Amino acid sequence: MGEGDTIEEFLAKKPRNKGKHDKPKPWDEDPSIDHWKIDRFDPSWNETGLLEVSSFSTLFPKYREKYLQEAWPSVKSALSEYGVACELNLVDGSMTVSTTRKTRDPYIIVKARDLIQLLARSVPAPQAIKILDDEWQCDIIKIGNLIRNKERFVKRRQQLVGPNSSTLKALEILTGCYILVQGNTVAAMGPYKGLKQVRRIVEDCIKNKMHPVYHIKILMMRKELEKDPALANESWDRFLPKFKKKNIQQKKVKKKEKKPYTPFPPPPQPSKIDLQLESGEYFLSDKKKLEKKWNEKREKQVEKTAEGKRKREAAFIPPEEPAKRDADQDLSVRDHSDVAAMAASLKKKAKQFDKQRDAGNVDPQNYLA
Repeated sequence: MGEGDTIEEFLAKKPRNKGKHDKPKPWDEDPSIDHWKIDRFDPSWNETGLLEVSSFSTLFPKYREKYLQEAWPSVKSALSEYGVACELNLVDGSMTVSTTRKTRDPYIIVKARDLIQLLARSVPAPQAIKILDDEWQCDIIKIGNLIRNKERFVKRRQQLVGPNSSTLKALEILTGCYILVQGNTVAAMGPYKGLKQVRRIVEDCIKNKMHPVYHIKILMMRKELEKDPALANESWDRFLPKFKKKNIQQKKVKKKEKKPYTPFPPPPQPSKIDLQLESGEYFLSDKKKLEKKWNEKREKQVEKTAEGKRKREAAFIPPEEPAKRDADQDLSVRDHSDVAAMAASLKKKAKQFDKQRDAGNVDPQNYLA
């Protein structure tokens, strides 16, 4: 690469390896061909069949034994259409699928493996058989190891399901996938795009990154934006809501203060005999010991009886009542206050009369009762 050459000029000058893979293909630029379309397998593409036998087996829990025994004929008939043999072993608790001479599609054995895995994860047989179709894919998400606390795990798993399975139904409609929450796993069936969305939603819910309801809001807005052809080549970030995680104050863990390190062990606690030796009780005779115990017991009984008597007598003590004033005393006080008020008003009017008399503007009507 030269000093003044750019990366594009260097790649243009670089000699390309001659070969068939470098030649342009006629279907690369053909607009009529959908490169993302999954074509249904035609048996004529592989008339000779497979050279080797491939098989897969999986275990199933004990509670699924009865249901699998009833639904196994329908599973067997669905697999026989593709030339795949299946076996249900109730002794070992396992299911096995394997290719036969009639098998033509080499990928159908992988689909059969997914089928028995879904059956083991409590997916109903009619729903699980749909996985044999080329348009359907499956994903079994393990959620048991994402969180250690059992109570939190159960609570967050219930958030994924929602009240009356409403959250799960909304996710199924928006993603176009079948979702089943069972134990420590979440089984999902649908197209690749929907499975990718389901895995992100499930992991965010269990890890407590984002609630499924917020994901549902975002998916609903994406559905509406897809209908507008003008926004097909634009970024949708400005339209989508951004949810910030709220910081909830957690309880502060009290840190224990570390005591200074000493190489010597702590002193032993004094035993019952040591305490008796200190008080001198150890050297008393049995009779005196019993007498001392009896006296202590008697003192406690006297204290308790006195306290009980005090509580019983407290119920009979009358409460203090406010002292009542005599009615005659109240009347005399009221009369005295009325006379004082009347005398004050007369004095005020007399002063006003003297002032007006001096001025010569006397109106006798104002002073008549």
